[in-house]
Amino acid sequence: MANTPSAKKAVRKIARRTAINKNRRSRVRTFLRKVEEALASGDKASAEAAFKAAQPELMRAASRGVMHKNTASRKVSRLAQRVKSLSA
Repeated sequence: MANTPSAKKAVRKIARRTAINKNRRSRVRTFLRKVEEALASGDKASAEAAFKAAQPELMRAASRGVMHKNTASRKVSRLAQRVKSLSA
């Protein structure tokens, strides 16, 4: 348990930050799920639209420190590849 005033403040800050990050991570997962559902349905137009919406959300999460930059880039790359292969 935190005893010093600075440690107590740190606990409060961490709790706030965790809540914000949890919200952002949930938002990213929602966008990814929409892309996955569009890919599963086989609808190229909706898959492209969902991907266009998900891409900036992933990169925003990376820039805010919710996920690593390379992780976000990898996810974007793999999704782009799957959306592209949908037309072929």
